[in-house]
Amino acid sequence: MKKSLITYSTVDGQTKEICEKISELSNNSFIDILPINEVGNIDAYEKVVIGASIRYGNYRKDVFQFINKNIEKLKLKENAFFSVNVVARKKEKNSPETNPYVIKFLDKIDWVPKKIGVFAGKIDYPCLLYTSPSPRDLSTSRMPSSA
Repeated sequence: MKKSLITYSTVDGQTKEICEKISELSNNSFIDILPINEVGNIDAYEKVVIGASIRYGNYRKDVFQFINKNIEKLKLKENAFFSVNVVARKKEKNSPETNPYVIKFLDKIDWVPKKIGVFAGKIDYPCLLYTSPSPRDLSTSRMPSSA
C-alpha cells in the first residue's frame, strides 16, 4: 500500500479545502490529510504534499518547522509544495517562477520541492468585519457605529 500525506498550514481553511480537492482528484485512495502541526513521523508515506497559505505577507512558522524537522526525509520522497496567496490571481504572478511569495520561500529553505504549485486565495471580507458564533452571521459588527 502506497500512502500519501497531504499536509497544510491554513488560517481561514482555504488551503485545507484545496488539499481535500487534490485528494479527491488523486488516483491514490490511501491519503491522509492533516494539519501540519499534527503530523508526527512521515516514514510511512511515499509521497508528501505541503500546502501553505500566506497571511500578512508570510507563511506561518509551522511550515518552516515541519520542513526543517523532516528535510532529509522529504528529499528522499516524492514531494510537492503549493502556495495559496491572493497575488496569484494576477496572471503575471500565478506561477512558481513569478510568484513573489514562492520565490522568497524557496530562498529561505534548503529543501527544493520536486513539484511546486500556486493557487489564488481569497480574502473573505465579511469574516474579517463581523464577529459572532458564526463568521457569516452579520448581526454583530466590529465596525464602529456612527453617532
